[in-house]
Amino acid sequence: MLNPETARDIYDTCSAMLQREDFRARRLMNRQNVKIVCTTDDPVDNLKYHRQVREDKDFTIKVLPAFRADKAMAVEQPQPFNEWLQKLARSADMEISSYSRFIEAIRQRHDFFHQFGCRLSDHGIEQPYAAEYTDGEIGAIFNKVRSGEAPGKPEILKFKSAVLFELAVMNGQKDWTQQFHFGAMRSNNTLMFEKLGPDSGFDAMSDLPIAHGLVKLLDRLNVAGKLARTIIYVLNPRDNELVASIAGCFQQGPVRSKIQFGTGWWFNDQKDGIERQINALSNLGLLSGFVGMLTDSRSFLSYPRHEY
Repeated sequence: MLNPETARDIYDTCSAMLQREDFRARRLMNRQNVKIVCTTDDPVDNLKYHRQVREDKDFTIKVLPAFRADKAMAVEQPQPFNEWLQKLARSADMEISSYSRFIEAIRQRHDFFHQFGCRLSDHGIEQPYAAEYTDGEIGAIFNKVRSGEAPGKPEILKFKSAVLFELAVMNGQKDWTQQFHFGAMRSNNTLMFEKLGPDSGFDAMSDLPIAHGLVKLLDRLNVAGKLARTIIYVLNPRDNELVASIAGCFQQGPVRSKIQFGTGWWFNDQKDGIERQINALSNLGLLSGFVGMLTDSRSFLSYPRHEY
């Protein structure tokens, strides 16, 4: 048991074990019978380490990228968005002078990821974005942000809706599986954000409504014939039954359980949260078609979660 009296012995023992050859990262992954590892990667990433792993014939576990394009929608902060846009332009080796060129650059990176075996996208957003918009409006909003001017809330919602739809269409065209993580309210403590930056432990559940936006997004993609296999995760457990029922509205093949209600994650990643998700799915959906547990961790020591 870990306590102040045993801490030093446990630390020293673990440190000694980690020096052994059979406790190196690759050996541990082999011992856990890992077949595939998917990393989370920004569209501007060059994937050089994926290239190295692919060329290493002694390592048989597949390490594949997953496409995480959240920064492509973050126009509420023009300066960071424009800085990221410059990185996108360099990685795509093209000038981005308009919204259409912006989407073209993202599509080029989407193609690049596909060449490296990427078949997953992940979208971490507070709620589904599905506002009505015109191409002219989105082009004007893009130009406004490029000039350094902050868009208004309706403009932000329209821009996010347009980009999310384009990303989802790309996913459908390439037969990827897309994941939506809804409901995280980020960086809530201003003082700690200024001191430590984002992703430092001061996030919480959001209670923004998701039903109408989610249905509108899925239906629009379905009508266009571009609805990819989709896994929907919600951070607020009040939405469990809601998502389980909506998923049932869009299950028309070509694969079984095409729209998935994803397992409990983050704050729900504990016994009660996991059981609530499974019960909601089994009551309103098809448990036998469930994709199962997720690792929800950046550690290669978390694979025991899959030993069910």
